[in-house]
Amino acid sequence: MAEFGLDPRITASSHGVASLALSELRLQDDGRFPWAVLIPRRAGAVELADLARGEQQVLLDEIDAAGRWVRALGEAWALPVEKLNIANLGNVTPQLHWHVVGRRSADPCWPGPVWGQGTADPLSPAQVEAARGAWATLAR
Repeated sequence: MAEFGLDPRITASSHGVASLALSELRLQDDGRFPWAVLIPRRAGAVELADLARGEQQVLLDEIDAAGRWVRALGEAWALPVEKLNIANLGNVTPQLHWHVVGRRSADPCWPGPVWGQGTADPLSPAQVEAARGAWATLAR
């Protein structure tokens, strides 16, 4: 049986935040947007249908929590979230993962997608630590 491991492309473009009941929660390394990535810890999972029905519900609950965290980050970063974009693409990185992106009409990609648009603004170590602290506060 294969072991779960994060795709190196996900690891290279994000920061670890927390291990949830099903998923790894990560912060995308792009300060233009408050942006969470959830990766269910299931080896070989590519599609939602690869998760058991109960796991799908757990993932939905985790997406909801990630959305609340993204909104909190938006407030903390003075990037107030007007709309959450929740997406599972996997065209480049097939490992099952979900993006929860805080969007606002003043963001540099609005109203288009964030993928492949412009240049990412890397987060500082202080921003990453503050985001982890915000998750810890929210998760209590």
